[in-house]
Amino acid sequence: MADNRLMADLIRGVGMPLLLLAMLAMMMVPLPPLALDVLFTFNIALSVAILLTTVYVSRPLDFAVFPTILLVVTLMRLALNIASTRVVLLNGHTGTSAAGKVIEAFGEFVVGGNYAVGLVIFGILVIINFVVVTKGATRVSEVTARFTLDAMPGKQMAIDADLNAGIIDQDTARTRRQEIGEEADFYGSMDGSSKFVRGDAIAGILILFINIIGGLIIGTTQHDLSFSAAVHNYTLLTIGDGLVAQVPSLLLSTAVAIIVTRVSRSQDMRKQVFLQLFSDHRTLLVTAAVLGVLGMIPGMPNFAFLSLAGAAAFAAMRIARRRPETAESEAEEVSPEAALPDLGWQDVDPVDLIGLDVGYRLIPLVDRNRDGALVARIKGVRRKLTEELGFLVSPVHIRDNLDLGPNNYRITLAGVSIGEGEVHIDKDLAINPGQVFGKLTGIETKDPAFGLEAYWVEAAQREEAQMLGYTVVDPATVVATHLSEILKSNAHELLGHEECQQLMERLAASSPKLVEDLTPKLLPMSTIARVLQNLLEEKIPIRNIRKIAETLAETATKSQEPDVLSAAVRVALGRSIVQSVAGTGPELPVITLEPELERILNESAQEGGTMGLEPQMMERLHDSLSDKAQSQEIAGEPAVLLVAPHVRPWMSRMMRNIRNLHVLAYNEVPDDKRIQMLAAVGT
Repeated sequence: MADNRLMADLIRGVGMPLLLLAMLAMMMVPLPPLALDVLFTFNIALSVAILLTTVYVSRPLDFAVFPTILLVVTLMRLALNIASTRVVLLNGHTGTSAAGKVIEAFGEFVVGGNYAVGLVIFGILVIINFVVVTKGATRVSEVTARFTLDAMPGKQMAIDADLNAGIIDQDTARTRRQEIGEEADFYGSMDGSSKFVRGDAIAGILILFINIIGGLIIGTTQHDLSFSAAVHNYTLLTIGDGLVAQVPSLLLSTAVAIIVTRVSRSQDMRKQVFLQLFSDHRTLLVTAAVLGVLGMIPGMPNFAFLSLAGAAAFAAMRIARRRPETAESEAEEVSPEAALPDLGWQDVDPVDLIGLDVGYRLIPLVDRNRDGALVARIKGVRRKLTEELGFLVSPVHIRDNLDLGPNNYRITLAGVSIGEGEVHIDKDLAINPGQVFGKLTGIETKDPAFGLEAYWVEAAQREEAQMLGYTVVDPATVVATHLSEILKSNAHELLGHEECQQLMERLAASSPKLVEDLTPKLLPMSTIARVLQNLLEEKIPIRNIRKIAETLAETATKSQEPDVLSAAVRVALGRSIVQSVAGTGPELPVITLEPELERILNESAQEGGTMGLEPQMMERLHDSLSDKAQSQEIAGEPAVLLVAPHVRPWMSRMMRNIRNLHVLAYNEVPDDKRIQMLAAVGT
């Protein structure tokens, strides 16, 4: 068994080298006519198989080996041309059967033994192959390769957006990135391999003239044939040889044109052609009417036109009958005499913690019976946030709301609206990530999640938008991303007493003594909940619940104040906080306050008073920090304000609306992290 497997691997390993050596041998070693017949027949059959593969394959990437096959088949056909040229020039004086039955059949039967007709047919084939098919396929390959490479950054950003929104996992993202790379490699290879077909067509023309001229010279000078006999023999043999080569060449050119004009998504070409061409029965009805009018004109081929008009009309009626009929909903009859039941506590609906209201046009997105895309997206958002934040995020209650616009949606938290947006279910959102290469035609809008410039575009414009550098997402992803960002910003409101109790119970399974000493002996559950909410409010996950509980148990003997306990937990989690802000680098670039300003704020905090800065001074400080944070964001660096521990809570609350500004205390920075001073701001 092992020997058989080893032999099979050996045969597969030497198959391609043997094929290349065989093609080299065809160029060097004279082949008998019988071998030429077999090889020419095999070449035609292989070309037909390749053409049919490009038709039946679901998407171009499923036939990724096509560029390599195209090169090998082209080289094999050129090797056959050399072998047949040798036989024609050596034995052409003996008659038209000198190069085998296949070449003779194409020279005698296909063109009727008339070399003038053969030259015309060969010229037409060359024009069709070279000027029409090959030139068009080459142009499409060049444009597709260039646009595919230009669109790679936008597609990568779309994958990152789906990953960040929790729509896909790491494995799916890795697979999609690999597909994007394979797609770029494939179209780049097709751009180069289409030049093989173009060069093959040119080589066919040159070989034809070389064979005719060489045959006339050899026939008249070496074999004493008359000029007319030499023209008859060598021209028919050359034309037969040329036609045998041009037929598979045309088939391969067509295969190249088909595969480079296919869209990249998976689809059945036969079904798509039928559905897109004949999906509307009115197309065939109008066609039947036009053919019927032409068929009734005197002098026209009435039978042909009228019979085809009848067939088109019959097909239109069949298509019209197959279209699904619109289902009509039946209204439920409610008896006006039905007595209203008495009110009870069951009639008091609790407020949904997280709610999503949608307009009536968005119902298909959330309809579970129709596999609404948004339902799966929201599940992914909940899963990702649960993993990131460290507690179970409550379910999202979805309902339709006729008070909203048909394309609008509203996100609510504890019954209060905290976000709204508008999406078009039949369009895609093209988001400008900051650098694009052109404008789009569509409905101008703003991305509801991040406020970026965006356009609602038709689905057919998706590829164009990605090539211009836009990040294109579907309506379900827009809503899911908006929901994800809002829940991240308001995570502290999602954590309540019940969630804290669940966290303590899970911790008790692994550290029962720690939980027993912490609550209710040292701290009530309400205080623990307040500390965890403080952490979430400042974007600090509570995944390390054991470290948090240990710090609370240690600090609770000194103070019961939630703010003091929160500050102690922040110090304990300092390494993870700094790492989430600035990464794992050895240095932490920071912005500080001017010494005099920090002294004033520190004294006010220690005296227990409010940070009473004048409004104008406060505004100037806010503007200065905002400018520094924006500069750091442009440079791709984190914006960190480093202040004294007593000042940090106040500064964090006052500067919370500055995007990407992180306020840290001195004692929260790990000892092994070097501080890099960027600037000192004041009033």
